[in-house]
Amino acid sequence: MRILFSVLIFSLFSAGSTGANDAVVQAFDKEFTEEFSKNKVPGAAYAIVKDGRVVALKTMGTRAVDADLPVNSATVFRLASVSKTFAAELAAMLALEGKFSLDARIVGYVPNLKFKDAGHASGIKIRHLLSHSAGVTPNAYDNMLEDDWGLEKIIPRFDQIAAMCKPGDCYGYQNILFSLVQPVMEQTTGETYRGLVSKRLLEPLDMDHSSVGLESFLSTANRAEPHVFTRRNGWTRVLVEPNYYRVSPAAGVNASIEDMAKWLIAQMGYRSSVISPELLETVTSKEVRTTRELNRRAWRRHISDAHYGLGWRIYSFSEDEVILHSGAVRGYRAFISYSKKLGLGLVMLMNAQTRSIDRLSVSFWDEAFDARDAMKEAEENKQAR
Repeated sequence: MRILFSVLIFSLFSAGSTGANDAVVQAFDKEFTEEFSKNKVPGAAYAIVKDGRVVALKTMGTRAVDADLPVNSATVFRLASVSKTFAAELAAMLALEGKFSLDARIVGYVPNLKFKDAGHASGIKIRHLLSHSAGVTPNAYDNMLEDDWGLEKIIPRFDQIAAMCKPGDCYGYQNILFSLVQPVMEQTTGETYRGLVSKRLLEPLDMDHSSVGLESFLSTANRAEPHVFTRRNGWTRVLVEPNYYRVSPAAGVNASIEDMAKWLIAQMGYRSSVISPELLETVTSKEVRTTRELNRRAWRRHISDAHYGLGWRIYSFSEDEVILHSGAVRGYRAFISYSKKLGLGLVMLMNAQTRSIDRLSVSFWDEAFDARDAMKEAEENKQAR
């Protein structure tokens, strides 16, 4: 099962940039390869973007450990919760067009949503869903989703949940509540969520190997299969679980590394005809502080503060900010991030549940900011002479 296919494309940085930037890319590639080999990850891919273009893209391993199916740049992975970035931007896009307001009450679109506290539901706005600030205990009823319950049976049970705080006052990560933005968009446009994502985001950005939903994923021949690790058998291929596809805005998008590089470029402001600067400002504005993120094992030594915007996290890293989101469903991990100041971004996809992706993400940004600081210090020393 070892490396069946590996391709590395280094166009590196444009003329006039420093060798320090090249060193960041090369150091990450070395670490990525070592992490992949050490943990025997089935398949993985990454792309690095600098100033609006792909400067590095690498794929490694196999789509399935029991078959000779090399991962390539068009291989489709599940994005899991990175799907939230698509849903939030689509919602912001429609709101900017006047289809609805992000400050509209969700009960106007989902009237059967009730909580133990009378009147709590009436205070929840669409922006609260997209920022996980509905005031409800984290991951409410995800266990039922994982037990194959349909949303039509889950939503009425929210009347048994007590509020943690007023909407907007505290953070509690959600999948089911986040997905309630789907009926908002469908009712106000008369189109399906899947159709809206394709028409308004995937097609304009030329994301030809991306889709929404389980059926689309399973109909894709070049797809990465999920793997879980056991001490007895190592990485083992398992069936694709459909549960989180039921909450498509939260976890229903599929994409290749090639397409995710395009998505990353758009987030960094280089596809303004599709994703406007105003839209980007909307989704990356800090909506709620996420203090629990400061205790994440991989990140806690590096970040000083953390917030959630609309479908995106904002970490204070060094003296700068990194916009990011991670994703995990059974057998898959995904991660996307970028720095506006550095003009630099990273996206990774894996068809295995591994913490390697967390270590690699932190290491990349640590190296990038260290390189920036070293360049700045060298320039100051030069001027002082």
